[in-house]
Amino acid sequence: MVQEYFVAQVRQSERASLRALAALKTKSDAEAHVRALRDKIRLCFGPFPEKTPLNARITGAVERDRYRIEKVIFESRPGFLVTANLYIPKERRLPLPGVVGACGHTTNGKAGDTYQSFAQGLARLGYICLLFDPIGQGERLQYASVTGIGPGTGEHQYAGAQQFLVGEFLGAWRAWDGIRALDYLLTRPEVDPRHIGVTGNSGGGTMTTWLCGLDRRWTMAAPSCFVTTFRRNMENELPADPEQCPPNALALGLDHADFIAAMAPKPVILLGKEKDYFDARGLEEAHARLKRLYTLLGAADNIGLYIGPGYHGFTKENREGMYRWFNRITGISDAQSEPELVLEKDETLQCTPHGQVSEVNSQPLYAFRRSKSEALAKKRATLAGEALAGMVSKKLRLPARKDTADYRILRPIRGRGFPKKEFATYAVETEPGIQAIVYRLSDDPLFSRPPRGQKRAILYVSHQSADTELRDEPLIREAMGAEPGSAFFACDTRGIGESQSNTGSDYFYAIHSIMLDRPYAGQRTHDVLAVLDWLKAQGHSEVHLIGRGWGAIPAAFAALLTPGVVQVTLKNAPVSYSAIAQSETYRWPLALLVPGVLEQFDLPDCYRALESKRIRQIDPWGPKPVHAN
Repeated sequence: MVQEYFVAQVRQSERASLRALAALKTKSDAEAHVRALRDKIRLCFGPFPEKTPLNARITGAVERDRYRIEKVIFESRPGFLVTANLYIPKERRLPLPGVVGACGHTTNGKAGDTYQSFAQGLARLGYICLLFDPIGQGERLQYASVTGIGPGTGEHQYAGAQQFLVGEFLGAWRAWDGIRALDYLLTRPEVDPRHIGVTGNSGGGTMTTWLCGLDRRWTMAAPSCFVTTFRRNMENELPADPEQCPPNALALGLDHADFIAAMAPKPVILLGKEKDYFDARGLEEAHARLKRLYTLLGAADNIGLYIGPGYHGFTKENREGMYRWFNRITGISDAQSEPELVLEKDETLQCTPHGQVSEVNSQPLYAFRRSKSEALAKKRATLAGEALAGMVSKKLRLPARKDTADYRILRPIRGRGFPKKEFATYAVETEPGIQAIVYRLSDDPLFSRPPRGQKRAILYVSHQSADTELRDEPLIREAMGAEPGSAFFACDTRGIGESQSNTGSDYFYAIHSIMLDRPYAGQRTHDVLAVLDWLKAQGHSEVHLIGRGWGAIPAAFAALLTPGVVQVTLKNAPVSYSAIAQSETYRWPLALLVPGVLEQFDLPDCYRALESKRIRQIDPWGPKPVHAN
């Protein structure tokens, strides 16, 4: 259910994008379209920080037969160090074309074989190439002391979710490193500013794509093994790191090709692989869209496509496609194939004494986030009443609810071990395509609509599965024993219990929700609100709302927004979003985190507002709950 709902949402975004492209008829239309795309892209990435001194220094050099590798450290932000290798050809007439190389998800970053290979290949052909370590890779591990958080995708997902709480996007931090890498490259007198390229593969292909849309100084680009379409990724259930999913991108009608289009009509070649998990069909579709735009701009030959054989990777065939493309533009070489390469050991390329920027006083990412969270708390107004309710609705992007939800009555299954032997299961349609599963426990057999006549009801919002928790959770039996005259219901919101994804993780849908500008926590809150409306329509004008763990957050928000909720019990609710943002370690999923929430309010504000509804909190969980599943 959840998968097909999101497929429909992404398809709708793609249709809007295609309609905008189809409406272009003239060169003037195309130029206006490119300008509009640039504006949308900047909205996704938010304002970048002020450029500060790079304070670059060279910590060593490696001399080779036809090039030199300088070990460079610069500050992309004050106190945030970037390690890089600058490959400089020897015995060449200066200045030379420059290329910024973006690394994909390798543990050793710039020392990875793939990335050394293209940087060295470019240098042997006459290009100056700056290859830098991404955040969380190579010499720039941010969570090296945290058990179970690996380099690359592990660190990116871990940090990326927390960044959203303070209104930041990890992709913007990573792209800013790329922009500052370009700034450094342009400080070098050996570099010809008329020819400045960017290339990278996989996660580096992601950064190459984003950088095409974010900085107009590039004169050529070659993203490899990333560009496809958001629709193909969603339909294929392809996971993506937080930095690969720009906030609001789908809501704004953006797709991968649009980041390339923002660079038009400058020359770009799209590189892919036939057997890649980044769907080659999507790459061809992206190229076709760009071809039409470039043709309108009078530069049809400036958009290229090469799909190499084999699997994901910046293999020799794809690197050679990149070399040929750049050579055509710069004329620096007529080579059609890659020169012979000799790869270095990791330690040979290290810029720091022992291989980590932490030893040269670089501040970790979580320290910046902690400082911002603390600063937001100091300047944040204390909201209450209607002002708080309005801001909660705004941050959650809650849609209007017009009619009482329709519902299905599902066939009963016996012998579940619930507190009552009899029960009915209802599929309550909270919005088109989405159903919340609601169990109604009873002393008598139920095969029809819920019985009426009881003013008061208890609604339990589950942590991970209402079915399981109805059998195992002591709080449920306690509540039923304390209120024997209340009708009892338990529900699973979308992505919980019977609609949980096959992988057991809802990150995939949570990150796409952020691209759709509809936080997943808000969607689940909407489900609870719709179920509360449904209960009211069944005659239950007073509700005791109980939420546990993951269900405590949508329950708290829904209780705040619903007058008919007269009592609230939260078990294992998070202490605060600030605590999660400020902690080096945490275990709350992205699906429960609200982007930018700490700019306006925190969970304790909601808890205080619920004191009038006799809120009871049981065993609140901190950033890393000991008993979390």
